[in-house]
Amino acid sequence: MSKVFSGDKNLLDFLKPFERFIFKTCSINPLQEMNWKQYLIAMAVINSVWLVYGFIILMAQGKLFLNPAGNPSMEWSLAFNSAISFITSTNLQHYSGESGATYFSQLFVFMFLQFVSAATSLAVGVAVVRGLVSKTSTSLGNFYSDFLLSLTRILVPISIVVALLFMFIGVPMTMQGPQHITSLQGDSITIAMGPVAAFLPIKELGANGGGFFGANDAHPFENPNFFSFIIHSIIVFLLPMAFLFFIGYYLKEKKFAWMLFTVMTMGLLFVTIPIIHEEIKGNPMVTKMGVNNTGNMEGKEVRYGSFFTGFYAGENTSIPAGTMVGVHDSFAPLSGFFMLFAMNVDAFFGGLGTGWINMFVFLIITVFIGGLMIGRTAEIFGKKIGIKEVQITASVTVLLSLIPFALAALACFVFVNYPGGNDSLQWLSNKGSHGFTTMLYEYISATAGNGSEFSGIGNNTVFWNLTTCIAMLAGRFIPIAGAVWIAGLLIEKQYIPPSHGTLKTNNSTFGLFLISVIFILNILSLLPSMMLGPLAEHFLIK
Repeated sequence: MSKVFSGDKNLLDFLKPFERFIFKTCSINPLQEMNWKQYLIAMAVINSVWLVYGFIILMAQGKLFLNPAGNPSMEWSLAFNSAISFITSTNLQHYSGESGATYFSQLFVFMFLQFVSAATSLAVGVAVVRGLVSKTSTSLGNFYSDFLLSLTRILVPISIVVALLFMFIGVPMTMQGPQHITSLQGDSITIAMGPVAAFLPIKELGANGGGFFGANDAHPFENPNFFSFIIHSIIVFLLPMAFLFFIGYYLKEKKFAWMLFTVMTMGLLFVTIPIIHEEIKGNPMVTKMGVNNTGNMEGKEVRYGSFFTGFYAGENTSIPAGTMVGVHDSFAPLSGFFMLFAMNVDAFFGGLGTGWINMFVFLIITVFIGGLMIGRTAEIFGKKIGIKEVQITASVTVLLSLIPFALAALACFVFVNYPGGNDSLQWLSNKGSHGFTTMLYEYISATAGNGSEFSGIGNNTVFWNLTTCIAMLAGRFIPIAGAVWIAGLLIEKQYIPPSHGTLKTNNSTFGLFLISVIFILNILSLLPSMMLGPLAEHFLIK
């Protein structure tokens, strides 16, 4: 990655003629330097084009080809929600994969959008890293060049290799329609098929998470055995982890990269270990009934049990790919607490590029506070952090905390005041504190770009389709705009060599300070809602 985005020679340079052909066809000059405003405008324009494209195809999918199952076109609000969901790398699915989308939509809308959304995330992440280099400039690179290189040099080659691995272990790769068989009991069963092996790699590598089937990674065609489970678990970590070391190589600050890696790993363990503990401990209400409790197996895939399902939940709410091998609605209340915390932070490795962007926001806050504590102007890599940068950072942090809670409050208001309540709305399968957690989870997941859900909610309605669109768009583009803006301001500043009084950002002391700031900020914003939701439910069943 460092060689690719630095312009150094690498093994995939044979693709240069193909890349030049694409640029020439699209009348793009990849050498044209862009400031932060031009970079953001280019990203926004091209993403808007894909959004319109995806929306139109989903509205018309029932009348197009590659539809052997005869699936209908999507209703407008669902099509709009689904297009935004995949363009923002959230992959919140208010439809069931095998019955809600055609093969054409799966390949040329959802898989395509998973590639371009991941490439957008990686390109923007690279631009923010460029803002930290020691030189003084106005350029953050060229979005189109970064975007295409992300696809041709990183995402597509690895996806091809992983797709072949999936095919060899039994994941279907066919254009045949659903298979109709008769079971040993004499029941008639319809088995959905499709080009699944091609679809899966980018959903994990790009931290996307959308399932080809409604059951996601619990489906035996997406995850046929424990070897496929291992592949899923590794590749979802692969590029977010690699990006940290790319930062170290690109900035020639390997200690800083190791510090970030340690902080993110500590955060990941903090959320994953308690989830595993809660799930293998089992349900206390079942234990009181005298039943042999071998873990909380409700809603779990039997092949993986409570331990590995808990691990997968912690991993995929931290990344945040949002893939699932169990129903999160059936997890223990405290498991829900830690999943919500991981998604609210959205920086414990996080998505490809975007995890770094969220961590970058926390870095600016931590460096600013640290500078105040030692009585010096805050600096990061020799660039002074001024009032403007702090204002942008504070605005991003407040908005990302406010939006999901405001939307959850609106949902609660509608739920309570709608004539007939839940009997008319048919939103929640569980009311009370669990129902509140279910609605809050939907919005925090959408804002964090995670896309997982409690599944105990009837969310394919105009209300949920449109309000989650607000959360997804805000959660995706507010931090991107803020981070690129800050990077553009920093790269224009004069480099100041570090002195003995400079706050070092590459040691363990700063790492502990950084993770403390992350925990304090997120616990303060989450705690009131957690008291109404998962914590209240935990004490009710304890």
